[in-house]
Amino acid sequence: MAEQSFANHKQMVPGFHYVTFMVWLLTFIGAAMNLYHSWGTPAQYSASLIFVIMLLLFSALWYLRMFALGAQDRAIRAEEHVRYLELTGKPLPANLSLPQIIALRFASDAEFPELANRSAEEGLSGKEIKEAIRTWRADNHRI
Repeated sequence: MAEQSFANHKQMVPGFHYVTFMVWLLTFIGAAMNLYHSWGTPAQYSASLIFVIMLLLFSALWYLRMFALGAQDRAIRAEEHVRYLELTGKPLPANLSLPQIIALRFASDAEFPELANRSAEEGLSGKEIKEAIRTWRADNHRI
């Protein structure tokens, strides 16, 4: 596996991010067309059900993804709080936002405390934090 950096740290899972979405999108378009063409006919009821099922499927996929990301974000927040406490003996600055904490997970132990304090003081964005990291600490477990 290549060394992780700002340029390559984002992960895409083709089966989920591309295939599943494209299949859903094409099926949704087909369901919408089916509903449109069956409007006012006896098939309107079944076409409506298929269309509603596609809306529910999108909602389920969306929330499943958001729930998984929420759980990962919560774990990252806890891990980074513990890491900062271990390195400095003090709690992580309270004014750091979750996106800042998530970005800070890529900083090496040597630069993490200083970058965390700078991020809290200057209000750096997640992207700015990642760009400021000199020694990248890979996170190969987040999807």
